[in-house]
Amino acid sequence: MSEETLSFQAEVSRLLDIVANALYSNKEIFLRELISNASDACDRLRYLGLTQPELLAAESEFAVTLTVDKKAKTLTVADNGIGMNREDLVQNLGTIARSGTAAFLDQMDNKKDGAGLIGKFGVGFYSAFMVADKVEVLSRKAGEDSAWRWQSDGKGAFAVSEVPDATVRGTEIMLHLKKDAQEYLDRDRLERIVKTYSDHIAVPIRLRDSDAAAEVGEAVNAASAIWTRPKSEITDEQYKEFYHHVSHGFDDPWLRLHFKVEGKIEYSGLLYVPSTPPFDLFHPDRKNQVKLYVRRVFITDDCEDLLPSYLRFLRGVIDSEDLPLNISRELLQHNPVLTKIRGAVTKRVLSELKKQAAKENGGYEDFWKAFGAVLKEGIYEDEAQRETLLQLARFRSTAGDGLTSLADYVGRMKEGQDAIYYISGDNTEALLRSPQLEGFAAKGVEVLLFSDPVDDFWTSMVPEFDGKPFKSATRGGADLGAIKGDETAEDTETPAADDGELAGLVAYFKLVLKDDVKDVRSSERLTASAVCLVADDGDIDMHLERILKQHRQLERQAQRILEVNPRHPTIKALATRISKEGSGTALESIAKLLLDQARILEGETLPDPAGFSERLAKVIEAGVVETGNDKP
Repeated sequence: MSEETLSFQAEVSRLLDIVANALYSNKEIFLRELISNASDACDRLRYLGLTQPELLAAESEFAVTLTVDKKAKTLTVADNGIGMNREDLVQNLGTIARSGTAAFLDQMDNKKDGAGLIGKFGVGFYSAFMVADKVEVLSRKAGEDSAWRWQSDGKGAFAVSEVPDATVRGTEIMLHLKKDAQEYLDRDRLERIVKTYSDHIAVPIRLRDSDAAAEVGEAVNAASAIWTRPKSEITDEQYKEFYHHVSHGFDDPWLRLHFKVEGKIEYSGLLYVPSTPPFDLFHPDRKNQVKLYVRRVFITDDCEDLLPSYLRFLRGVIDSEDLPLNISRELLQHNPVLTKIRGAVTKRVLSELKKQAAKENGGYEDFWKAFGAVLKEGIYEDEAQRETLLQLARFRSTAGDGLTSLADYVGRMKEGQDAIYYISGDNTEALLRSPQLEGFAAKGVEVLLFSDPVDDFWTSMVPEFDGKPFKSATRGGADLGAIKGDETAEDTETPAADDGELAGLVAYFKLVLKDDVKDVRSSERLTASAVCLVADDGDIDMHLERILKQHRQLERQAQRILEVNPRHPTIKALATRISKEGSGTALESIAKLLLDQARILEGETLPDPAGFSERLAKVIEAGVVETGNDKP
């Protein structure tokens, strides 16, 4: 087959442009990324070789080889792993198949954190262009006869051609080094980089010169699985570099857990909590990316039963001694050994998070801001761990700018308060301006601010915490009268409208708005706003209903209750007017305008914008004319 030239996916071209033009203080990480990919390729073939030994042929010992050619000024990173065919090369090296890639690159265009960008995507291959002006990849996939060559200068296109006479299995990546990257032709320099970043790699990494073709060389790394070694033998730097290996991230881990369990079921693990959220944290697939090994043999990094999806931010390794070595990924589903490992590891992780939450200045608040929205999925999904997750949960509230636990909220509840109040919406800033909170603020009653979509779902599954029921501040039955609040706030209350006059106004509003609202009633929650909409006690929460409607999971919208503020000047004036003058067209327009105002405050779309505009114009006109007639 003749050489074929293809264009990079648009996002790849932009990524490579950032890589080529950004300034890096630590270019040597390119070698760590290429060695890490080579190690993964060996792991994958080792797994396939368990059931397809013919793929290994005569070469069953895996290794990564670094070859230096000072004359040609090239550095080659080779492995004898699974290899790639034409489709793999085009897909893996020419596209970034990740949701939200374009949006993320838009944020990165004006930044210099190119290395962080590579780590976010987990596409370390592109880091080769930090030191090379041309990259050639020669690869033959295990079990296939033909090899393929991929080459590019990283400037918009790449070429792919068949190499029918290649016999070596695996992948060779040849870097044609830039003038300012000649230091990577020095053996001592390369050896130091390997020992710094890749000492934990479980396959030997050998270093040789191109003119010593027969040279095998000793491994320059320890070549042992780090999770099998005693903690006392592992330095913090080694732990950190293994995290970089398994996460393809450039941040430092916030927390690590290294453990070995012996007994009826034996397994070991080395898990990390990142300090920054992975880019695909909210991908719809919700896959966990902890690698599963069986007796040091890699099995899969896509085992949905290994950990619950709400712990998908974890990175690391779990190595079982009890699963069969040749277990298939299909048989992993509902495997009783894996189920027990999953339960025990989940408890261990949550227990460690509780310890971190109890520490002062331990950074738990930063952890929660990064991963709390994911962890709260477990409150909805995992009944067995629900109580623990509720204890770990942190929320914004009307009490201040920081986060609060549910236990601390309960400890601050007012005398006579028998419920944990919350309000949910799209963001906390909008929630703080909600009219439904006015009465709570006047009495000094704290309200939790729920701004994550999952909040609307887990609250439907959790009736109470510490004996106190959860209650939405947007429901009609939020009884503030029984709560003994701040006396200073109550002492400054504005007198309410006359009961008889208010009853007449409410009755009139019910008549005029009977097709648009379920009920109209006087409000205890409003202090500054004239009106607001609330859900009836038996109806779905207003924000949850909006979410379900947006996702077409709800066809009909429940009618709301319109609450009027008996102390608001507009309501008092209307109540007096209707008691003296009776109903009229003008009052009907005002009633509908007030309902539309309540809808706007809730962020709802007006059902009749033209009618709203017409009514508003008439009310303004009447006010202007009346004011003009008052002039002497």
